[in-house]
Amino acid sequence: MVRVLIVEDQMIMQKYFEYLILQEPEFKLVETVADAREAVKICSYSAIDLVLMDVQTFHNHDGLTAGKTIREEHPATKVIIITSLIDPKILERAKTGCADSLWYKDHGEAELRDVIHRTLDGEHVFPDTTPDVEMNWITSGEISPRQLEMLRLYICGMSYSEIAKKMDCSTSGVRWNFQEMIAKAGYSCKEDLIAAALESKLIVTTLK
Repeated sequence: MVRVLIVEDQMIMQKYFEYLILQEPEFKLVETVADAREAVKICSYSAIDLVLMDVQTFHNHDGLTAGKTIREEHPATKVIIITSLIDPKILERAKTGCADSLWYKDHGEAELRDVIHRTLDGEHVFPDTTPDVEMNWITSGEISPRQLEMLRLYICGMSYSEIAKKMDCSTSGVRWNFQEMIAKAGYSCKEDLIAAALESKLIVTTLK
């Protein structure tokens, strides 16, 4: 019997994952919770074989941090990160010890079932890249990782000069990269670019 814990703060997704688990005869749903920090506590006193973990849970608590803790404290427990956040940092962190596998919520039920069973069999199942989103005239894949990091640092409160120092380039170089992103995407100003990155979940800064 595979004992499963679901960690998801949206009611409709909770019901979807519960339905999925209850269709598997060898699975037992132990509990469904909305807070990643609560999941860590449950794993400390209840034997859990599989955790389906959202990234952005109740109070914006970080499912990746919780996943890392669970995997370190309970090595036999498998953690699958399930998310709609396409920020490349999410996938990067998941691959570096925060999860056994990752699945994007819009990728279909059959794929999720496949990821679950492969993970339980000992595989680590991760996409090669994050999904692209439309940003006016372009998709997010047309923004270079370096430009995306500049945008992330700016959204996090750094000035052009601070970004330049951190990324070992000139302030004018940072300014040029922002101008190129704005022009390539067809936005009229930097604020429109920032709004698009946040609304599309290409950059996430709210996890705690």
